[in-house]
Amino acid sequence: MSLNSKNLKKGLYVVPTPIGNLSDITHRAIEILNNSNFILCEDTRTSKNLLRKYNIKSKLISNHKFNEKKNLSKIIELLKGGSIISLISDAGTPGVSDPGALLVRECIKNKIKIIPIPGASAVTTSISVSGFSDKFFFYGFFPEKLKILKEDLERLSILNSSIVFFVSPKKLNKIIPFLRTYFEGRKILICREISKIYEEFTRSSVSELTKFEQSLKGELTIVISEIIDEKKTSQELSESDKSIIKDMINKLSIKEITNLIYSKSKISKKKIYTYCLQLKNEN
Repeated sequence: MSLNSKNLKKGLYVVPTPIGNLSDITHRAIEILNNSNFILCEDTRTSKNLLRKYNIKSKLISNHKFNEKKNLSKIIELLKGGSIISLISDAGTPGVSDPGALLVRECIKNKIKIIPIPGASAVTTSISVSGFSDKFFFYGFFPEKLKILKEDLERLSILNSSIVFFVSPKKLNKIIPFLRTYFEGRKILICREISKIYEEFTRSSVSELTKFEQSLKGELTIVISEIIDEKKTSQELSESDKSIIKDMINKLSIKEITNLIYSKSKISKKKIYTYCLQLKNEN
């Protein structure tokens, strides 16, 4: 059965749009957009290209990071009045490194129905072709402030999972030295222009990654692999690590100590376990 505004539930629809190829949109998403009273979009010029392709003529409201707070009360009033409103972004799923989270929180506060529509996502698409662990952490865009960047990367560096970042082409070369510092020993996948004509995947180890001579164009998604044990074997226990182990050797099991040191270092479990065993035997 085809949808129309009469059999659509009133509320806010969170509708993903294609991340590149305009054909990558679901039939349901098209019907919902076509039967919405209003469509909230980041850039009306970008959204019109998609809507024109599918002959969608619903009224557009510009809703981006610079005006979403100002628009909030007006949109909530429209929703309370029974309007069907769709929220879209320039590409991908709204509210994920895009405007939308603020509106969703306000809808929850006002008990307005929110209907998520499955669809395109650069995050899951890049993970699916990475070959890395399917357990992943999504970070989004890198912060502007250097202090926050270093603090966040320090925390992320101990995560034993894949990590997904978004980055603009202009900032890629600036961020590469930081990736090499905090994710040495891991692998990296750089996805460019996913689903478009010039789609490209660059695979490398983080330590071998060098700055690009020519500035890349198009949207970029970076995936860092989980921690790779084989790369840890070159690291040795520091005096600080040894001191910590000596303090814990009679308080915790060798396995517990090994897991604890391993979680915060780049040393193989085998080396940690061997040292613990040697220390235990000496005692």
